Amino acid sequence: MESSQRTVEDKLAAARADLAERDSVLIAFSGGVDSSVVAAIAADAVGDDAVACTARSETLPEAELDEAGRVAEEIGIRHDVVTFSELDSDEFVANDGDRCYHCRSMRLSAMFDRAHELGIGTVCDGTNASDPGDGHRPGLQAVDELDAYSPLLEHGITKEEVREIAEYYDLSVAEKPSMACLSSRIPTGLEVTEEKLTRIEKAERVLRTWGFEQFRVRDHDGIARIEVGAEELEAALDPEFVRAAREHIGDLGFEHVTLDLEGYRTGSVSPASEVEGSDPSETTSGEERPASSEIERSEVSETTSGEERPASSESSDALTDVFSAEYPAAGDQ
Repeated sequence: MESSQRTVEDKLAAARADLAERDSVLIAFSGGVDSSVVAAIAADAVGDDAVACTARSETLPEAELDEAGRVAEEIGIRHDVVTFSELDSDEFVANDGDRCYHCRSMRLSAMFDRAHELGIGTVCDGTNASDPGDGHRPGLQAVDELDAYSPLLEHGITKEEVREIAEYYDLSVAEKPSMACLSSRIPTGLEVTEEKLTRIEKAERVLRTWGFEQFRVRDHDGIARIEVGAEELEAALDPEFVRAAREHIGDLGFEHVTLDLEGYRTGSVSPASEVEGSDPSETTSGEERPASSEIERSEVSETTSGEERPASSESSDALTDVFSAEYPAAGDQ
């Protein structure tokens, strides 16, 4: 691995030269900043012999698949799509602490199969030098076991430096937030089902349509818990959005729609020592860092004494309808 004292330019040059020594390269590609930088370097190094490949499954939002195609076109690299289903794995569906390992193993295996079909000998992923120190990352175990090559990690390129390189290549995703796979919205220990993944994707589409940039909709067996970035909380309390959330997210099969006033944070439904990584084609397929064992009770809630809560504005009734009272921890559901 390259010395941390080397400049970003030195590391980029070394990674480019490294890939240029290979006849052809397939990149596990999500369209996020890490895999996009690897794709850009590979296209720079081996030209038309570089292929960006996205794995399509129930855990990848359709909007992210479309975005991956757009970014590949922006880079000027061939874009292939392979299809598989994590739901074929009982271990993945069980959603234990190693869910990300099972997902990543299946996803990378699909990449290696496609590379073999194309006669490509090297499969790269977007693991960067900041990832190994970010807590429990079972997805990295799959990368090691399948012998995927991680040029960003190999040449000591950190997450911050990845964004610098993305700016160098003028990539539109240079500041794109990490997007973990949809299964990361389901608390550990609760089964992952196609029904849950579908309603999560549709619920998050509502937030995307309203212009939110950093968000998650957590699915607590019928309770939708919306998290948005701290700077976007005010927008989430807008009465018009409240009504839209109640109407459109509530109609997806959720019994309650809630807003978490603590805002977006990684790992609010995951086991101890996990962190949320990038999109599944990049690092660890949605691993997250821990929150407390009980869901934070920061939602707007009604009083339990039966007394009326004073209305602070004309939107009070709408807020009461949308935001539920405190609810049980995931393990109690």
